[in-house]
Amino acid sequence: MKILSVNAGSSSLKFTLIELPSQEELISGLFEKIGIGNSFYTIKVNGEKLKREVDLKDHSVAVKYLIEELINNKVVDSLEDIDGVGHRIVHGADKYSQSVLLNEEIIKDIESFNELAPLHNPANLVGVRAFMENMPNTPMVGVFDTAFHQTMKEEEFIYPLPYEWYAKYGVRKYGFHGTSHRFINKTISEYLKKDNLKVISCHIGNGASLAAIDGGKVVDTSMGFTPTPGVMMGTRSGDIDVSIIPYIMNKENKTIDEVMNDINKKSGLLGISGVSSDARDIELAISEGNENAKLAFNMFSQKVANYIAMYNNILGGADVICFTAGIGEKGPDFRAEILKRVASLGIKVDEQINKDTFGKFGLISTNDSRIPVYVVPTNEELMIAQDTYDLIN
Repeated sequence: MKILSVNAGSSSLKFTLIELPSQEELISGLFEKIGIGNSFYTIKVNGEKLKREVDLKDHSVAVKYLIEELINNKVVDSLEDIDGVGHRIVHGADKYSQSVLLNEEIIKDIESFNELAPLHNPANLVGVRAFMENMPNTPMVGVFDTAFHQTMKEEEFIYPLPYEWYAKYGVRKYGFHGTSHRFINKTISEYLKKDNLKVISCHIGNGASLAAIDGGKVVDTSMGFTPTPGVMMGTRSGDIDVSIIPYIMNKENKTIDEVMNDINKKSGLLGISGVSSDARDIELAISEGNENAKLAFNMFSQKVANYIAMYNNILGGADVICFTAGIGEKGPDFRAEILKRVASLGIKVDEQINKDTFGKFGLISTNDSRIPVYVVPTNEELMIAQDTYDLIN
C-alpha cells in the first residue's frame, strides 16, 4: 500500500510517499514560502534532488504541484494508487490519545484546540482540507504530537497553579514531539527485544524535548502547555522565571506578544551566542574563539543533562538513553558534553565511536557504562504512515 505522510506548516508543506509494509520511501519533498513570495519546492526521487521555483499562492496550489510530481515521476499512475494520507496534527489536547480517521466532525473538534497551538494547528488543517479537496475518496488520518504523552499521571501534568485554570481552560502539560518519542521507544524496544524498557528519549534539535518512558508509557516530558518550556532550544528559552516577562515589558516598553516572540524566536542558542540557532554554526564559532558560543554550548548541554538526571530518578533507573533529531543524531560534540555532565550516573562514552556515529543508529557508550546510550535516527514520516496504514486496514 502507498501511504502519503504530510506535515503542513503555515508557509510550508513537507511530504513523503512510503510503500508499506516494506517501508520503501518512493518520493519526498518540501514546499517552502507558500503564500509569501519567492516560493519553491524540492523533490527527492530515485536518488536525485530537484528544485523548482513556482508561485505557491496557497496550500492547494502546492498540493496540485505535489500530485503532478507523483504522476510525472511515475511514482503513481493516478491518485487512486494512493491508499491513504496521514497528517501531522500538533495539538489534540487531552482528547486524542491515538491517531484517528479524519472527517468533518473531527476536524471541527480539532479546530477548537487552535488557540492551544495557534501557529501550528490551523496550518495543519489547511493541509488536511487541501488534500481532501483533491482526493475526496482517499482516507485521511490525523496523527497528534500530543497523543503519546497522554499516559502521564495528574501529578506530572497538572501545574501548581489554581486548579480551576485546569478545570476551566485546560491549563496543563501536554508535551510535544510525541510521534518522534514513540518512534524512538518502538525502535529501541524492538532492537533490544524488550517490551518493558525504561527509556530516556532525547529529541534534541532546533526544537528539543525529552521524555521518560516506562514500558511504552510516558511518565513525564519536558515540554508543557506549549513547546516553549523544558530544555534550552535553538531559539526558545526553555524553563525560565515567568516574572521576567512583566519585568522586561516594563523595561523595554514591549507588549506581551513582543516579549513572547523574543522568548520563542530570539532566545536559546541564538539568544546566548548571538551567532545562530544552528548547532553547526555554534561549533564553528567556538573553534574561532567565540566565548558566547561556548557559553551557549555549555548551557544547552547542562540543561539537557539536568533533565536526563531527573528522568533517571523518576524512572527509578533508566535502562537506556536515546539521542535523536538534528543535534542528537549529528552532534557528537554536544552528545559527549551532555553525557560528561551525567557521569555520576555511571555513564561512559566511547569517544571514537561517538565521533564516528553521525546520522546513523549506533551504541556510543562503553561496555561497562551503567546505562547504555544509543543514537536512534527518528522517522516521524514513517510513524505517521504506519498509523495511517494500520487504521485504514
